[in-house]
Amino acid sequence: MTDTNQYRKLLGKVELVGNLECLTGLHVGASKETMEIGALDSPVVRDPLTQCPYIPGSSLKGKLRALLEKADPNLIPNRPGGSGTRRHECDDWEPKEGKRGVPGALHCPVCRLFGSTGPGEGNKNYPARLKVRDLHLQNKEELEKIDTGLYLTEWKFENGIDRITSAANPRNIERVPRGARFSFSMVYDVEDTTTMSEDLENLGLAIRLLHDDSLGGHGSRGYGQVRLEFRCLEAKRIDHYRGEGEALRKIEPGELDSKTIEELKGFFSSENRG
Repeated sequence: MTDTNQYRKLLGKVELVGNLECLTGLHVGASKETMEIGALDSPVVRDPLTQCPYIPGSSLKGKLRALLEKADPNLIPNRPGGSGTRRHECDDWEPKEGKRGVPGALHCPVCRLFGSTGPGEGNKNYPARLKVRDLHLQNKEELEKIDTGLYLTEWKFENGIDRITSAANPRNIERVPRGARFSFSMVYDVEDTTTMSEDLENLGLAIRLLHDDSLGGHGSRGYGQVRLEFRCLEAKRIDHYRGEGEALRKIEPGELDSKTIEELKGFFSSENRG
């Protein structure tokens, strides 16, 4: 029997901190419990303490995962995803005989980074190595000066026309306006240096794909063009959390490029771990 504990040894953590800027209006929708005459048809999600709009970490993480999954030609969408769609998710850590295109989470570029669930008896969940925090608004004072009738957001009025009857279907959607900036933080668990390099390269690929895609709803109609920029990278070996060893800190590292990843690989190598 395979000793699965060997796969989950923690060497340390890498935190990536930066800003997400909205280049077009962004809509990450909230549920609407009551319908009021004249109210927004589709409000954005807000922080219950500050009433500021925010971006749930799950929204960004899910989008990055979906883009990376689409970019890999070898992964098969093997699970129902709702509304007639299908998604890829490994059933177990290791591949199973006869399951082509489902390499097992430990060997899967998507599931190893973003996690997977193993439904059914005998299958195993694979917890994500990447954690994506909620993204909070940074330029609240700037947005408060915009006169839209809404707090820190804007109305977007649209009108759908029935092509047969010409009947109008007007609707209004709340958006975070262009120019809004949110802080983001992603924390990656380092379990070995080889797959760390692959995982961070894949994360960088997913972010570059996002720059030419969209976040949130209504992306095909121009919503949700965003850009992520890193401000700081901090790597900590496990001995740092025990009060020993220095962290590796880089200010304004730019993109998650090969030079940065190679530097991280050296930092977590066995020679440097002592």
